[in-house]
Amino acid sequence: MLVLIFFIALVVIPGTVELISLIGEKFIEMGWTVIGEPLASINIRMVSMSFRAIVALSITYGAFSAEIYRAGIQSVHPGQTEAARSQGMSYGQSMRHVILPQAIRNVLPAIGNDFIAMLKDSSLVSLLAVRDVTHLARLYAGGSFRFTEAYTILAVLYLSMTIILSLVVKYIERRTSINGES
Repeated sequence: MLVLIFFIALVVIPGTVELISLIGEKFIEMGWTVIGEPLASINIRMVSMSFRAIVALSITYGAFSAEIYRAGIQSVHPGQTEAARSQGMSYGQSMRHVILPQAIRNVLPAIGNDFIAMLKDSSLVSLLAVRDVTHLARLYAGGSFRFTEAYTILAVLYLSMTIILSLVVKYIERRTSINGES
């Protein structure tokens, strides 16, 4: 995960910004200065590390979540789609009213685990000098030499956030289960 965060924040985003700037220069050459000048003036210093960290986490966990939903949709028996279609539903209607409600019930545990993992992995963005709680704890500990207190509080914060999110996921799972099954 750390390699992906570094790669997206320090390679992909600067490359994208450079590409946007080059496109702006091409628009200026074509005479479209209204569009080209704002694009050509964009540089990498305009993109904060916080934004880069958010994009990196969004891309990586978006890919994980897409795979979870794909597996959830495939876990619904094909007979369900056939039954919905035989009742005169379109593909979109069968997905919306028959397949997706079942798939969402199937993927809730995995999506909950994914959100919890993302919460824990968010501490990695402190290595990009993003001022998150991990970075603040590191700054405090480095300035005061109170490492035990700073990192104990940090651990308790992450533990409590993880437990609360786990309880919320468990509550949602119970509410969406069929006949009170867990």
